[in-house]
Amino acid sequence: MAAAIQTHGLTRRFGRTPAVDGVSMMVPDKAVYGFLGRNGAGKTTTLKMLLGLIAPTSGQALIDGIDVARDRQGAARRVGALLEAHGFYGNLSGRENLDLTRTLLGLPKTEIDRVLEVVEMTADANRRVSDYSLGMRQRLGLARAMLGAPPVLILDEPTNGLDPDGIADMRRFLRALPERTGATVLLSSHLLGEIEQTATHVGILSQGRLVLEGALGRLRADLAPEIAFQTDDQTRAAALATARGFTLDRTEDEAVARLKPGEDARAAAAALNRALIEAGLNVFAIGPRARSLEGIYRDVSPPKPEPEAA
Repeated sequence: MAAAIQTHGLTRRFGRTPAVDGVSMMVPDKAVYGFLGRNGAGKTTTLKMLLGLIAPTSGQALIDGIDVARDRQGAARRVGALLEAHGFYGNLSGRENLDLTRTLLGLPKTEIDRVLEVVEMTADANRRVSDYSLGMRQRLGLARAMLGAPPVLILDEPTNGLDPDGIADMRRFLRALPERTGATVLLSSHLLGEIEQTATHVGILSQGRLVLEGALGRLRADLAPEIAFQTDDQTRAAALATARGFTLDRTEDEAVARLKPGEDARAAAAALNRALIEAGLNVFAIGPRARSLEGIYRDVSPPKPEPEAA
């Protein structure tokens, strides 16, 4: 499988502290790759090394086969980026802001109309950016990143601060980008729900280390499934499931019993259903389901450290 982005042992230390520690990742061509981790996990530092903004302490980063350290300009021509800071001129229109970048890149003016159409901003292109909503600014930033049709897009928290409608719009744009533009998308986020609805592949970073990577569908299939159930007495049901050896997670509406890898989910759900009924509980819903991204994340990420007492 061709790799649009690849790293080998990528490491960055600040003093003695490793912010990124031996990361070897592979982003397949034309994937939407969700790069997950808590704030402070090392995601932004990794992105800056991929973009050539900071140098790694050791290791290698490749963009579309080009070694970033050896040919920074060549790699930069293959990637467009949307980082948290937009850097637009508020007194200029969206089109005028894009034209500044187009001129610097030496691109034809037709590029502006092309990217505006992709992000559905043609009707608002001549309005001043100071009048744009945050969602419109994010879409304009995405349009700027796509100028020149780079084969790789690196986006850092593109839904950060957006309202629900803006998040839904951005999610739709991102899912469609590989098909509409041929680009590969590396999407950095700490929002598991958004990545689950957008990404084809995921990489999970924890304390500077890549702890899991792969196609999201395959990860769900390969890792142990779950049984979700609802009864008229969730406390008793949870105790019964725990007594039968299940590891249990609970939400306000349901309990989720995690199975062991290789265990028959349908047989386990039937056995648990019988046990709940025999205990006199009314079972409203029960059944196996694929692992959620949140469940996968919890399995491979250590718990967040508690703050030290004052």
